[in-house]
Amino acid sequence: MRSWTAQQVAHAADATLMGDPSAGSAGPVRVTVDSRELRAGDLFVGLPGRHGHGGAFAPAALAAGAWGVLVGSEHACPAGDGVVMLAEAPLASMQRLATAWRRELGASVIAVTGSTGKTTTKDLLSALISPQRPTVASVENLNTEIGLPLQILGAPEGTEVLVLEMGMRGPGQIAELARIAEPDVGVIVNIGPAHLDQLGSLEAVAGAKAELIAALEPGATAVVPAGERLLAPHIRDDVRTVTFGTDGDVRLTGQRATEVEIELHGERLRMQVNFAEPHLRSNLLAAVAAADAIGVRPEGSLVFEPPAGRGRRHVTVSGVTLIDDSYNANPVSMRAALDGLAASEASGRRVAVLGDMLELGPAAERFHREIGAYANGRADLLVTVGPLAAAMVKDFKAATVSASDAAAATDLLAPLLSPGDVVLVKGSNAVGLQAVCASLVAGAAP
Repeated sequence: MRSWTAQQVAHAADATLMGDPSAGSAGPVRVTVDSRELRAGDLFVGLPGRHGHGGAFAPAALAAGAWGVLVGSEHACPAGDGVVMLAEAPLASMQRLATAWRRELGASVIAVTGSTGKTTTKDLLSALISPQRPTVASVENLNTEIGLPLQILGAPEGTEVLVLEMGMRGPGQIAELARIAEPDVGVIVNIGPAHLDQLGSLEAVAGAKAELIAALEPGATAVVPAGERLLAPHIRDDVRTVTFGTDGDVRLTGQRATEVEIELHGERLRMQVNFAEPHLRSNLLAAVAAADAIGVRPEGSLVFEPPAGRGRRHVTVSGVTLIDDSYNANPVSMRAALDGLAASEASGRRVAVLGDMLELGPAAERFHREIGAYANGRADLLVTVGPLAAAMVKDFKAATVSASDAAAATDLLAPLLSPGDVVLVKGSNAVGLQAVCASLVAGAAP
């Protein structure tokens, strides 16, 4: 945003510019809401937090060299050498500023959501598009009402494509994010039993995700799974709908260990890939469909490294292959991870270390039992972690071990694993299975 003056920034944010309007003749380098991460030239936005209000740090931010601050009137302070902007609701002002910057960029915006796989689909999209067009994609967890505008505001001039992940905790949240981002393409990776404790039913989950379709302008493109009946009521006649998967507009017509053949609207594409997991190849189809929607035709080789905790593989010093999928879990992603485990080459056993899946509501025990049944034939040993996951052993026919928590699981894995074993570690983030993975990678276990 360096090309914008302080007046332009304030106008876009619908904020009041205090003090000398000539201050900060060049715009901010970036925008941050964390005073601990502030760098010279940043615009600091003061928001309420768990342990206080960020606006209280505005004077310190200016003293540290901030370009300026955007705060509520209760946190007004002398500008000094920086810019002070006052807004009734700083978060809403930051969101408006992000929308204005998105329009200034004129970039194609692809929004990605889904019950599972949205992060990998977003990363696959970035890998497909970035060799051909300057692309910025969401990083880490910048997929919320705070994170998404920060991601947009961090895009430099010259960005041609924004690939934005949209997270959802309840109704209305995808709609809010879509209002900020104004996407040209909306991708819904899948619909599954996530956040059922808040939403109550799969139909409600689909309705919350379909807020992305509702937000698209006429003529925009929606990319959805082929045959997903839960999304059928939300399909719009004035939006171009592209389906992916079996019998979809974009589908796999051939695949080998390192090559896939994809049919894209009747044309055949061949790509070399470094992953064989079925769910990743399904996510690739969604990414290909979205890239094509903005005029990018994927080609050649695609080297994809999953983000930490989302299926990344490690070979430990003891010769055990770890599949670290510890970041989060729901029944859809658990099944996908178990399919990936089953497809893994292993000279030893396939071991599934599965933790509690949270936020599933009253049917939680049934969902856990179903995962235990699904693991049959896909894992030789099942290690459950947590009280909910313990129900998985009821319908699993091979060897099982149960641990009360992540610390106990770390301790008991040592005598269980042997060189050549492939170990999948997956559970909801709050279970803390990252500690199990860290121990394995460090060689402390086995």
